[in-house]
Amino acid sequence: MRMRTLLLLAPLFALAACVDTTGLTATIHTDSHPETSQNALVTVTEYADVQCPACRSAHGSLVKPLIAKYGTQISYDFRHFPLTSIHRFAMEGAEAAECAADQGKFWQFLDVTYENQKDMSSEALREWAQDLKLDAPLFDRCVKSRIKRKAIQASYDEGRAKGVQGTPTFFVNGQQTVATMDAISAAIDAALQQAAVIR
Repeated sequence: MRMRTLLLLAPLFALAACVDTTGLTATIHTDSHPETSQNALVTVTEYADVQCPACRSAHGSLVKPLIAKYGTQISYDFRHFPLTSIHRFAMEGAEAAECAADQGKFWQFLDVTYENQKDMSSEALREWAQDLKLDAPLFDRCVKSRIKRKAIQASYDEGRAKGVQGTPTFFVNGQQTVATMDAISAAIDAALQQAAVIR
């Protein structure tokens, strides 16, 4: 069975190997949400899957309200945790978001992806890139090369090492927090108070 799987994947790896990677980078975004502060004393980290319906819901009901409430008092960081066994386009969607990041549009692409999640497909990901006025040939080469996959997998592995089992999973200053507005807000408030005392 394993050999059969490898044989099926071989053409895909061969295709990726044939893509010109000139001007592409294997790194993924490290910036915090632009409405928050990279240098904040409190960091909210979310491990999420772009094809996960619960993540889409949390993006609207938790993440955006938290950012509106706390702004630059926090750093909001998104980490990839693609659940490829249940979401067909989880990895490709993550790769597409990171290819958009190379053109300065990670957060915009993430918003569009969640807004149109039910229509996600390889073709749709490219259409969304065009809607955001990305350099289409560069974006297509980036996605087809799978150059981002290793770094996205590293993000997933990091989450597993921290005890992440599903998405979305939130951490406040490294401590896992229940994914509700009240729980995350309480954790942020406590961390802000602690930071004020230390300063």
